[in-house]
Amino acid sequence: MINKKNLKNSNINPLVSIITVVKNNQSHLEKTIRSVISQKYQNIEYIIIDSNSTDNTKEIINKYKDRIHKYIREKDKNIWDAYNKAIRISTGSIIAFLNSDDYFNKKAVSCAVKYLKNREVDFVFGSVFKHWLKTGYNPIKAYWSFGFYTTHSVGFFSKKKVYQQIGLFDDRFLSADLDLYLRIIFSKKFKGISTTKNEVFGFFRPGGYSSKVKYREHQIDLNRIRINNKQNKLFVYSIYLFKIIKNFRKFLLNKH
Repeated sequence: MINKKNLKNSNINPLVSIITVVKNNQSHLEKTIRSVISQKYQNIEYIIIDSNSTDNTKEIINKYKDRIHKYIREKDKNIWDAYNKAIRISTGSIIAFLNSDDYFNKKAVSCAVKYLKNREVDFVFGSVFKHWLKTGYNPIKAYWSFGFYTTHSVGFFSKKKVYQQIGLFDDRFLSADLDLYLRIIFSKKFKGISTTKNEVFGFFRPGGYSSKVKYREHQIDLNRIRINNKQNKLFVYSIYLFKIIKNFRKFLLNKH
């Protein structure tokens, strides 16, 4: 389905493509959609990729079909394959991702655009909140980021040219979003910025795609990503060993 609403890119009001991927998430999807269509900033192209959901997802999407510009319902390899599909058909000069159980602050897009209107800024990381705790989860300064910050995907906006130059999500990885962030940062081709602590882009629930696999499998995937992005192997495996010891200690304490 394609909504032929007139969408325009301009330097003053750049078009922002927001992408949601969903599979059987009728419980939270409507709140996700409403957080997009209620944005203070209105020059938005909303794209939803539905991986053949069997619950009421399709009915919820149809309820808002006049506000959804592109809707594809078909099987995909995984969430990253679906996101890549959406990036390819997007027409905005700025791209953002919103998982089907997360939602935006009403001023998220306008805040991101404020930073990205600067020709020298290519991506922005915004503060996010853990939805169910209602406590701050601000951008975490990561040891590999050379002064940039990493956050949950609900807090990441970038110019489309970043994907055109660096490539799309590598769907071989479980945490392909982390891999993408590291590729962007390590390429040294792009300039990024973090918002202030109080500029909250959105809210997320724990339990995403990568959290649905076994802990060991997830950690091995993270190690592969970090080594693939030329991080020091000794440091990577030291962190891995530390996490194993920490979790084993927690297990022993819980037994007593």
